[in-house]
Amino acid sequence: MSAPITPLDEPDQLAPQPSSTSRGRRPARALVRPAAAALSGLLLYASFPPRPLWWLAPFAFTVLGLALYGRRAWAGLGLGYLAGLGYLLPLLVWTGVEVGPGPWLGLAAVEALFIAAAGAGIAYVSRLPLAPLWAAGVWIAVEAARARAPFGGFPWGKVAFGQPEGVFLPLAAVGGTPLLGFAVVLCGFGLADAVRHWAALRQLLDRRVLTAAVLAVMPVVAGFAALPLVDNSAEDGTATVALIQGNVPRMGLDFASQRRAVLDYHVRETLKLAADIKAGRAEQPDLVLWPENSSDIDPYLNADAYDEIDRAAKAIKAPISVGAVVTPENGTGSPLNQQILWDPVRGPVDTYNKRQLQPFGEYMPYRSFFRIFSSDVDLVRKDFVPGHKPADFEMAGTRVGPVTCYEAAFDWAVRDQVKAGAQIISVPSNNATFDRSEMTYQQLAMSRVRAVEHSRAVMVPVTTGVSAVIRPDGSIARKTKMFTAAALVAEVPKRSSQTPATRLGTLPEWLLVAVAAGGLGWAATRTVRSRRSRP
Repeated sequence: MSAPITPLDEPDQLAPQPSSTSRGRRPARALVRPAAAALSGLLLYASFPPRPLWWLAPFAFTVLGLALYGRRAWAGLGLGYLAGLGYLLPLLVWTGVEVGPGPWLGLAAVEALFIAAAGAGIAYVSRLPLAPLWAAGVWIAVEAARARAPFGGFPWGKVAFGQPEGVFLPLAAVGGTPLLGFAVVLCGFGLADAVRHWAALRQLLDRRVLTAAVLAVMPVVAGFAALPLVDNSAEDGTATVALIQGNVPRMGLDFASQRRAVLDYHVRETLKLAADIKAGRAEQPDLVLWPENSSDIDPYLNADAYDEIDRAAKAIKAPISVGAVVTPENGTGSPLNQQILWDPVRGPVDTYNKRQLQPFGEYMPYRSFFRIFSSDVDLVRKDFVPGHKPADFEMAGTRVGPVTCYEAAFDWAVRDQVKAGAQIISVPSNNATFDRSEMTYQQLAMSRVRAVEHSRAVMVPVTTGVSAVIRPDGSIARKTKMFTAAALVAEVPKRSSQTPATRLGTLPEWLLVAVAAGGLGWAATRTVRSRRSRP
């Protein structure tokens, strides 16, 4: 007698049943890519100063590239957002030091949306030939967008700003921060592609493995090739510069209530330096640089503040660039974040008004809307207004280009001052609001990259530290400790030649955006053709 036939409408009886072990593995496997994406963001954060781990950045993109390969755009969007949170949450924690976690979490969540868009684009081009090239272009295109919108953009955390030293840095002199960032990302994605092909083929000499390896190595070779552009020579002689770090009585948001004390501290340190010069313990500077907000009392309206600054300039016998808050129209107009060139004989003779203002710090966009979420918007009582043109100070025969604090993150703001004739760049800053967070180190790294990008010595006078003298090759000649009153005196080279990055301006960035557009367009064409070929 034959065995009974199993009905075909009962497939569960025909198919092999998964074991409980395999069923348990599925959720774990589903978490591998999200965990890898978040890990890539954490690795990218760890590559930033104050940690000297710039070499971690390519490996961050290796992990991200492996996580995104072959995913659909929607999956790439989610994975990219996880990477963005892993990166930006720890990187930007300083934004909530004094005002609580709300602004920090909100900013990180919004900025991570850009990384999510990059993740979607990278996943979409991941199956193309030369995929690392297109993927790196997508990342830089998203950075370009993030540097421009919303509210004028927020380029803080560009990949290039985590590379103040290392093999990739000389590329900043070739194509600015976009090319420097592109090189780091391409190296990482190229390595990811090489690892993936080798794991599948187990053949090092396979064409696909070799192509990916070449893409990974090319940025390193290009970095070495660009080394001749990094130059510390004094083309126009040298200048002896003094940086004054006056410190503040108390850190935090209430430093503004101590305006007179902050001014007095900077006057005091300048007078101490003048006494040291007279006693032969310090060299006479050609020019002196004070930080942003060193005089939040308007010296044009307050005779006492005017006299104190004038006394300091006369004692040091050199022009001073003073960071001041100025209110035009006899105190009734909108305030300006201003650098004042103060001559020891003639008094205030020139000004530079900060052009890229910090939203939610120096002005409050959509105040009534954001008040719904927090009353902290009213901490910005009166909106500052921006300046509209670059201005180089002529200081004892040296042309100094001020780039005030937040402006150092914007390519155009620094480039404008160099093109206007700056032989030395000054980045006066105030970070008293951010306590002992990593903010000051992140900003210092930006200034080091700018030094190489434009082949200029960069001076960073800050209220509370770290103040620094940076050579044109990005190395630090001298620096202070945080929250320590000090004066730095150093001889620095004056330079007037322009690097390719200075001359080319935004062209390298737009070429890399075109690379991204080309890759996305090619991927879209392949998708359309694939759908049409289906029966």
